[in-house]
Amino acid sequence: MQTQQAAADVTNFGSYSDPLSDAVNARDKAVVANIRRALDREDAFLLFQPVVEGRRTGKVAFYEGLIRILDDTGRVIPANDFISAVEDKIEGRMIDCLAIKLGIETLIQRPDIRLSINMSARSIGYKPWLDAFETALEVDPSVADRLILEITESSAMAAPEVTSDFMERLQARGVSFALDDFGAGYTSFRYLKDFFFDIVKFDRDFIKGIDRDPDNRACIAALHSVARHFDMFTVAEGVETIEEATVLAELGVDCLQGYLYGAPAFLGEAGPKRRRA
Repeated sequence: MQTQQAAADVTNFGSYSDPLSDAVNARDKAVVANIRRALDREDAFLLFQPVVEGRRTGKVAFYEGLIRILDDTGRVIPANDFISAVEDKIEGRMIDCLAIKLGIETLIQRPDIRLSINMSARSIGYKPWLDAFETALEVDPSVADRLILEITESSAMAAPEVTSDFMERLQARGVSFALDDFGAGYTSFRYLKDFFFDIVKFDRDFIKGIDRDPDNRACIAALHSVARHFDMFTVAEGVETIEEATVLAELGVDCLQGYLYGAPAFLGEAGPKRRRA
């Protein structure tokens, strides 16, 4: 009898319902459904954050276009609420499609700027993304020279050969590529010589308090040296104080991005707005 009960317990173990997991799954399903409805409506827009030159912080080198998605009530859905839930789903690919469409439309309307747009390496080879890219460029092929595609280190390293081939094909058409969150992972150095990224963006965790943290300063100095070896332009993300900016400029970082110079805003409002420390 005890043996039968033990067997039943083992059988039922796999079907045990964890209330916390169930709640998280239900929340994620609701978030994904909300995002899908918004994407079907194309109910989204871009905000723009300036990326300024390290030694001339009043001069914008380019803007990063950040997609914002609206829920059924017209309110912005915080990115932290949905990114992890949709990253490996079709909705993640749809977000990338809408972002590239909005980004290229902006470049057509504003021939005076360069713009970076985020995409996941999971969207490489996704036909609707490629169709959106080609359709937009048919209007004005020259915008490719002012387009920068940002790919996170983690997604690039998940499929390095596919990513490298995709980059090579689009770089031949004038598109530039930025490696986002550089230094956040552990395998990037192995592939840098194969990827040929034009820009690297240093992960914000290394920037915070760099004026007071000798370890962060050493990390950025080392990462900057590696980037220079591969002829890559460097950007520090998450710059919030003048002291951080000063150290980064001393280290030779090419460009700075962060709330010190402006929060994401509509394009007419997104110029560099340097704050007091």
